[in-house]
Formats: sequence, C-alpha cells, structure tokens
Amino acid sequence: MKFILFIIILSLSLLQFGTAQGNVRKKINSDSSKLLPPHWNPQSAADKVLFRLVNVSAPYVKGTHDAEFVCVGNRAFIVAEANNVKSGENASWPFIYTTLSVVNLKTLKVENIIPMAKGEQFFENETLPAGACFVPRIIQKDNQTLRCFFASEDPGKRESQTWYIDFSIPQMAFEDRIHRAKLKTYEGTFNMQPKYFYNDAKIQGFNHPPLDFGLYIVDSFKSFDGKTYVGINNYPAGQNALAVLNDSMDVFEVIGHYNEPSELRLTESAVNRLPDGTWMAICRQEGGNANYVFSTSVDGKIWTKGASHDIILNGTSSKPVFEKFRGVYYLGWQESTKINNVGRSVYNIDISLDGKVWERKYHFETTLSFQYPSLHEHNGSIWLSVTSDGQKKIMFGKLEEFK
Repeated sequence: MKFILFIIILSLSLLQFGTAQGNVRKKINSDSSKLLPPHWNPQSAADKVLFRLVNVSAPYVKGTHDAEFVCVGNRAFIVAEANNVKSGENASWPFIYTTLSVVNLKTLKVENIIPMAKGEQFFENETLPAGACFVPRIIQKDNQTLRCFFASEDPGKRESQTWYIDFSIPQMAFEDRIHRAKLKTYEGTFNMQPKYFYNDAKIQGFNHPPLDFGLYIVDSFKSFDGKTYVGINNYPAGQNALAVLNDSMDVFEVIGHYNEPSELRLTESAVNRLPDGTWMAICRQEGGNANYVFSTSVDGKIWTKGASHDIILNGTSSKPVFEKFRGVYYLGWQESTKINNVGRSVYNIDISLDGKVWERKYHFETTLSFQYPSLHEHNGSIWLSVTSDGQKKIMFGKLEEFK
C-alpha cells in the first residue's frame, strides 16, 4: 500500500515538474520570438533619432509637406511640396510647388535644392496650367535616371492631372520636358485624372460624389515578384486602390479598390504583403472615430470591409507607414495624444515578423510635430524623411543601422 502511494506521489510530482517545464518552455519560446531586447525604451530610441535629423528644406520656404525619397550611392534625393508664402499646404493654393533636395548620406549636408515644377511653368514641350503642384513621389528608373511624379490641380476649375519629369543623376538636373502619367482601369487607359479613377470605383459601387482634384500616389513604391506596386487615392473623395506600375513607369493600373465602410471615408493608405501573400492596407479614417482601419485581400482585387485592429487603439487622421526591411515589418501611425496641445506631435513605429504580433520600437514625442514619415533601406541603414515644425520643414536622417 505504501509502495502504491509512493508511486502515485512520484507520478504527480513528475507531472507537475513536466507542466512547469512546459510553462517555462512556452515562456522561453515567447521571449525568444521577441524582436526587441528586454527593457527596450521606445521613447528613448525615438529621441536619439530626433536628435540626429537635419533640415533639408530651403531657408526661404515657409510651408512644406509630404516628402518622399530614394537613395542612390552616397546621396538621398528627397522630393516634397513647398511654398514661400505661409506654413502648411492646401490643394487650392496656386503658389505650392514641388522641389528636390540632394543630401550627402555621409555628411548629411544638403548639396543642392532644385525646383521641380510649379504652376504656369514653361517646359520645352508643355506649359503647366495655373494651380498647385502637389504630392510628389520619386522612384529610380535606371542607373542614371530618377522619375518624379506630381499632381497639378486647381480645385473646382479643372480636372487635376498627374505628371512626371525625369531627373538625370550624372547631370544633377531635371530634363526640360514633362509628361502625362496614365491610369489604366476596367474601361481603358486614360490620362491620370480623378474622373477616371472615380468611374472605375463607381462600377464597383462607390457612392461618394466625384471631385475634380485629389488623385495622388500616396504610398511608397514597393516591389514584389518583379513588379512595382503602390497605393493610390483620392484624399478628399475618400477613395483608395492598389495599383501596379508598368515597366515603362508611366501607366498605373488599378488592381482593386478598398473603400468600405464608405461612411468612414477611408483614405491615405499604406500597403504591404504579409508572409502568406495576403495584401494588407492600413487606411487613414476621416468619417468616424479617426482611428486607423485595416483591409486585406488575397489577390489585391477583392478586399475585405475595413475594420479597426487592437494593435492601434488611439490613432488619429494622418498618413500611415507600412514597410518591410529584412523580414521585419515596420508599421508607423499617428497617435491622437497631443504634447502641449500640438497636433500630430506623437507618432509610433511598431515592428512585427508576421503582421499579427507587434512590438513598439519607436515612440516619437515632439512639439515640433512628427508627421507623414517615409522609410527606406539603403547600404545597411533605414533612412527617414518626415514633415516637422508644423509643416514648415522636412527633416531627414538615419532611423537605424543594421548590425
């Protein structure tokens, strides 16, 4: 009897030990899956980034916004909106133009600031109409050429048009010719104008009123399987789509729209692809509680109805970031929290291996504001451009360096 009791007690002890070992093993696996070391301080990490950023806007600029960039060799080429009249930006301001800053990556010195396009500017083959030149984007076309896109618009007076102009890296100059970008939809290929984008969405049930301005290349260009993809939108109309850029880099083909729930007025999305191939878009929201909304798609054509996600509980209306570097996703979003009542003064960047479990890597707090960042990897580092100082400056520098 005593022997049987001893066996029972021993068995229970071994069971408890095994359970404890299992719990430890689960904890170790959980800890080992974390990307950040213990006691990581997101705000301290962000403060170090803020300290090393430099202003790349011209001293005479009064307002600027929404920069994007590429790095080639030892230089960064940063495009942005700018104006010399007042802070901020607005599509109805005809004095807004686009510009390109050339920055040395080794010294972070601005080597040159080159005007790109402004309303009523004469080119060899075209003259731009009056109106704002808005939301520039840039992509490297080949070893010697950068292609820069921008929207020319005059709300309520004409259809806006997306143009492109090429920049020669060897000559460090723009060509004197501009060209109309095209938009390919279900109905055909047209000039890249809001009405054709709207008509394509309307076929799929989009019911917001049409607008003659607001069609932008909103996200950063991303490459998958040898093709270049980008999120495009009509910001004031609350209209979004995934597009693919052709090999000649002059036609944007709409793959699929994601605008639901339409009452939330989703806009300014950032798009990426998850490890299983699923597309995911994080969208700015204008018509509800201002928190970000996520939509997914298996094929990029048919998208789920957008919904909030518990990884973001207190987001606010501002453009997000969704990038992937060396197998790690970087999700950037604006917090509704305000520092000293300054809008867009808090920004988070979370990281993940699978797009499901996220860790806070950077928590930016600054009364100069931190908004509309763009992130790109080059030569072993992630570089950052961001609108700051209440849309008066574009700041640039290194986010982090890979070890």
